[in-house]
Amino acid sequence: MDPKQMFNYVKSPPITSIACLVITKLLFLALPIAQIAIGAVYLQECPQQSYIPVYVLVTGVFSVFLALLTCLPCSKEPEEGGNRAFGMACNVWNALVSTFLVCWVITGSVWIYSIYPPNYNTTVAGVPYCDKTLYLFAFWTTTLGYILIGLALLIGCCFCVCTCICGLAKA
Repeated sequence: MDPKQMFNYVKSPPITSIACLVITKLLFLALPIAQIAIGAVYLQECPQQSYIPVYVLVTGVFSVFLALLTCLPCSKEPEEGGNRAFGMACNVWNALVSTFLVCWVITGSVWIYSIYPPNYNTTVAGVPYCDKTLYLFAFWTTTLGYILIGLALLIGCCFCVCTCICGLAKA
């Protein structure tokens, strides 16, 4: 395949690639939709730390919002029919929402991990509790996020080391 054909293939991928992209996007939206649902259902079910359901709900809403922002054609150049100002505004919004989500996850982590282990018992009067489903969902989704970030950093570092070693071997 010559470079021109490859460039045309990348510019307009086949329908199966678009279908795979849509299916992948929907699969990645499953967790934020579950966060919205659980945050809304258990909104009043954690008096021990009342911000945990809000954290779960807001994380889900902004994750869906960020996923929808990635569907916008932000990177189109003016010669491809794109608007440079729109592209810049879109990139700024993506950066702002991403920055907010990072700060929000750090804040939510403080709320979640500060009461570990929570009181799940709702029958004792006057003792604050947190619903088990809500807390464990918030705990494990946040912990999973940290695990995935750690894996991504580890893989990135391994890639950099391999690139350096291969570069030295060629020299």
